[in-house]
Amino acid sequence: MDALEAIFKRRSIRRFTDQPISDEIVEQLLRAAMAAPSAHNEQPWHFVTINDRTILEKITEVHPYAQMLKEAPLAICVCGDKSLENDPGVDYWVQDCSAATENILIAATALGLGSCWLGILLRPERMEALTQLL
Repeated sequence: MDALEAIFKRRSIRRFTDQPISDEIVEQLLRAAMAAPSAHNEQPWHFVTINDRTILEKITEVHPYAQMLKEAPLAICVCGDKSLENDPGVDYWVQDCSAATENILIAATALGLGSCWLGILLRPERMEALTQLL
């Protein structure tokens, strides 16, 4: 699948099979994320892969729109790290992490996987709950 086809085919998927995602595919998704552009090439991100059924279930308890994680075999939490920015207070990390997330979504589509973006930014209670959980 070429890039434009993956972009136009990508949709938010909320129903998943229990088929596991191989380590090779997870690595491809993460490499796609890290290929995203970032301001000053700071790459202010960390990626937490979650395939532990207990943690995926707990996320559904703190995020009302995460119910699809009850079925999903994998989640990738994209975390912004403000300490990696050279221009404090500008918060380019938000765009940088958004670009990385979009790359994950497009790569997932190209690899024949369903995906859905769940946001927690600007929701302090969700941010704190996920920080504690992960």
